[in-house]
Amino acid sequence: MNATTTRGALLAALACVLVGGSFTANSVLGDYPYAGGQFLRYGLACLLLLPAAGKGAAGRLRALTPRQWGRLALLAAVGMVGFNLAVLAAERTAEPAVPGVFVGCAPVVVAVLVPLLDGRGPQRTVLYGALLVAVGAFTVQGWGRTDGAGIAFSVCALAGEVGFAVLAVPVLRPLGPRLLSAAVCAVAALESAAIGLTADGGAWLRRPDGVETAALLWQAVVVTVVGFVCWYMGMQRIGAERATLFSGLIPVAAACTAPLVGTGSYGLAQAVGSTLVGLGVALGSGVLRRAGGERGSRERAFRGNGRPESHGVRVPERPE
Repeated sequence: MNATTTRGALLAALACVLVGGSFTANSVLGDYPYAGGQFLRYGLACLLLLPAAGKGAAGRLRALTPRQWGRLALLAAVGMVGFNLAVLAAERTAEPAVPGVFVGCAPVVVAVLVPLLDGRGPQRTVLYGALLVAVGAFTVQGWGRTDGAGIAFSVCALAGEVGFAVLAVPVLRPLGPRLLSAAVCAVAALESAAIGLTADGGAWLRRPDGVETAALLWQAVVVTVVGFVCWYMGMQRIGAERATLFSGLIPVAAACTAPLVGTGSYGLAQAVGSTLVGLGVALGSGVLRRAGGERGSRERAFRGNGRPESHGVRVPERPE
């Protein structure tokens, strides 16, 4: 792996670790209106991200086509607002491990879906790595009690996790990671407000208490601002297929941090699962392959995946 792919892998890994560690913050927001919490989280994140969007941000946004704006709206609805709603709905009748297991299959789906959308076959090493990551995530979390509704909403959560990566690919290049994160947060905040007003009326938003304020600030500043930018910067460098491999670190990070707040334990199953996730990431990302073979396969992986091929022509740097 060269410096670019190494940095991309580290950025994607950091983003997923932050998301996994955020489960503690989610646990203290159970009584806060869902739509209002999402509005505050994404609205604050957008305000913090806009100054870092870079010069010409307004021009890049105006240059987007209606189709690209529609993709941004779908990305926010499916990968952000819808994903969180699906997880909450699944946990009404299913233990948290159930949607976690389904979301852990996202690397496999992305490893197959992205190449198909690009008109090529899946890379075997990436697919095998994704399968190892999925098995490792299952081992870390186990399986829990559920019913048909819990499984259905867990599948929706899986679709949201996949959409968060796949839907961003065509708009990542023209916007760059920072502006894309700011734009999609703004859209998600508007969608959350619309859902809250429709479903809860005047009760959709209230003043959070001290604990809820701290949790919302953590989600907005650390998980969303830092996590989203790191995720899309990583995806920009290594492609959606390989970046999604690192989502297997989400349950690992959650399992490692749970004992710190007394909400879980870290035992043999978690250790074995963490090892499998690490092996899957190493295999799929190319760490276990020779540098020479890695270069050729990396170029193939970037086709249609937010990473253009140069064919001997220098490709200009895209905005970050």
